[in-house]
Amino acid sequence: MDAGTRQKRVEALEAIKDRALGMAEKNTDPFEVRNFVTSAKKELAYELPDEEAFKKAMNATLAYKRKKES
Repeated sequence: MDAGTRQKRVEALEAIKDRALGMAEKNTDPFEVRNFVTSAKKELAYELPDEEAFKKAMNATLAYKRKKES
């Protein structure tokens, strides 16, 4: 992931954190806060995918499948 994309992801995650903390300070239901964070992170993953993390996860999955088939 290039530095520009990584910086955008960090900024977006900081914005998610700030909004979640604001929701918590306003005594929003903890499940609602958690759902917001989960949804926001999922949306961020679609907008700015981390291809390196995807490749690592895919390689781990394939290695597990190969090991299981042996």
